[in-house]
Amino acid sequence: MLSVNSFSLSLNDKVLINHLSFDIDNGHVLSIMGPSGIGKSSLLHFLSGTLHQGVTATGEAFLNQAPIHGIPTASRGVGLLQQMPLLFPHMSILENLLFAITDQIPTKERHKMAQQALEKLGIPDKANALPKDLSGGQQARVALLRTLLSKPDYLLLDEPFSKLDPALRRDVRAFVLDEIRHANIPALLVTHDPEDAKAMKGECIELDYPIGI
Repeated sequence: MLSVNSFSLSLNDKVLINHLSFDIDNGHVLSIMGPSGIGKSSLLHFLSGTLHQGVTATGEAFLNQAPIHGIPTASRGVGLLQQMPLLFPHMSILENLLFAITDQIPTKERHKMAQQALEKLGIPDKANALPKDLSGGQQARVALLRTLLSKPDYLLLDEPFSKLDPALRRDVRAFVLDEIRHANIPALLVTHDPEDAKAMKGECIELDYPIGI
């Protein structure tokens, strides 16, 4: 379970989020919606330990009741999926997937895991292709599986469907939800699109600026 307790966010002394608390069970997605500039992405930065300078945040975050708000990013076990797939353009799809798998696993097993991911994606013949050779939907799926192959303890989703054509969004949303359920980890989605939140089939919190701001 991922838990946030009394999270508040301000920028240049302007309060954007005030005392936000929530819990996300394993295998579930909580969606956060709100206007641009409300601090949705900064909430993700707080949870990943990458908060930008000039942004002030208070509150606590826990993973399975263990505090994570005071530890380095590398120790948090966080996975992040953003608007752009951010695949390495000079690396093949297989190499992109292998990059996420710890080298503590034997090489033969690592290749087997990556090949199984390609088969799940339905593109086993694209192992040696470059990201530019894939469609937007295929890139999004590869990016998700690459993230999950790193075995994160929780997943943060920053508008991951916004760059997809409308016809692709439904399928990719369903794929993302299925994989989160299969990985059985908590996930937090921030989005402008109510259809994104609806597709995640979980709780949705709508943020607005505090009264008086």
